[in-house]
Amino acid sequence: MQYPEPIAKLIDSFMKLPGIGPKTAVRLAFYVLSMKEDDVLDFAKALVNAKRNLTHCSICGNITDQDPCSICMDKHRDESLICVVQDPKDVIAMEKMKEFRGKYHVLHGAISPMDGIGPEDINIADLIKRLQDDQVKEIILATNPNIEGEATAMYISRLVKPSGIRITRIAHGLPVGGDLEYADEVTLSRALEGRREL
Repeated sequence: MQYPEPIAKLIDSFMKLPGIGPKTAVRLAFYVLSMKEDDVLDFAKALVNAKRNLTHCSICGNITDQDPCSICMDKHRDESLICVVQDPKDVIAMEKMKEFRGKYHVLHGAISPMDGIGPEDINIADLIKRLQDDQVKEIILATNPNIEGEATAMYISRLVKPSGIRITRIAHGLPVGGDLEYADEVTLSRALEGRREL
């Protein structure tokens, strides 16, 4: 049986989301149909507002509704310490533990030759520009502990080391193959405390 076109399009739209297969997409589509119209409109507005009103911080690359972001504008944060992460979700994960008081740099990905992603495809050039300011004394590489994250950390380490800036890597209190966004605050805190020089 074919679905009417409006619900077929809705199912197709849900299937574009990561981790949503055909069965889940059908369930979600029919759930939306059962919602009150006001709730559906609020949901649609939230999607559109997030897409239209969020941008990337011109300094760190994090998602924000103001540029520069609130973290980059915070004068109480340590300007000499930059934590390099792969995705904006990782900034949120690091901030949850409430212990890191430095600044961030978001790469928006990791080096992955198998996927055709090289250093020029992620936000490394802007990181190097930030390091020309003599304020930065240490970079903490907090890329994910998987092959791509390790390759990215090693690449950045080799690029930055000649400048004399201290380079550390978060400790592997995180599971190999895991993502920062799924780690709890205690695990992240221990990983940050146990970072090591590269």
